[in-house]
Amino acid sequence: MQRALIEAVLIGGICAVIGVYVVLNGLSFIGAGISHSTFAGVGFGLLLGIDPLWTALLFSTLVALSIGAVSEKTQLKHDTSVGIFFAATMALGVLLIGLMDDRYIDVFSYLFGNILALTATDLWVSAGMSTLVLGIVVLLFKEFLALSFDREVAAVIGLPVRKLQYLLLVLIAITVVLSVKSVGVVLVSALIVTPAAAAYQLTVNFRRMMLLSVLFGIGSALAGLFISYYIDIPSGAGIVLIATILFFLAWMFSPRRRHAG
Repeated sequence: MQRALIEAVLIGGICAVIGVYVVLNGLSFIGAGISHSTFAGVGFGLLLGIDPLWTALLFSTLVALSIGAVSEKTQLKHDTSVGIFFAATMALGVLLIGLMDDRYIDVFSYLFGNILALTATDLWVSAGMSTLVLGIVVLLFKEFLALSFDREVAAVIGLPVRKLQYLLLVLIAITVVLSVKSVGVVLVSALIVTPAAAAYQLTVNFRRMMLLSVLFGIGSALAGLFISYYIDIPSGAGIVLIATILFFLAWMFSPRRRHAG
């Protein structure tokens, strides 16, 4: 439970930070596509006897970069590219699992997550990957801010927009993978998007949105963890449902909704 509490703070915070950029850049479906590609990466790891975390990280990063490349080279919209990779990687994951005979329990834990089953090694890896992602975000804060609000202006002032876009996709992939063991392949994209979407309902200030997103992300993770522990439900489901409740509460009191009305 102690490890689970620390992990809840780590994934709740880092998913919320990346989620702000995902929401502002309209990359929510990409997050879902990358999270489902992790399923194939996990399948490769289990089949080859390698730690699934590292095969999932490699595979998800390649898929993230491929989505960006396909969209750029073929002039397809991102959602079309994601749809192609979404289906293909899930099919590949199912194929790989079909080649196994005795590891279905491991696959189930990756699909739906189990934050209470994390080891000390898992926690250290999560801490290291979270620190890496957060460090890059802090280092390139102004650049990602410009990319999120006006890509054309960012290009005019000389920012490497294309490289920043690809780097953001890689950061999404890393965030997805480090959260998979806790909330699962099926639900991790919701943990990235929902706290940021809730924060977006309450403010137009970027820094305030980031702060609110982190508070919602960590709060959802901790509340969902305690609820899952005491009433014996899957932890990933509890975390995401709490985040969803927070979103609807934010929407009800949203200045955006009042102005629209």
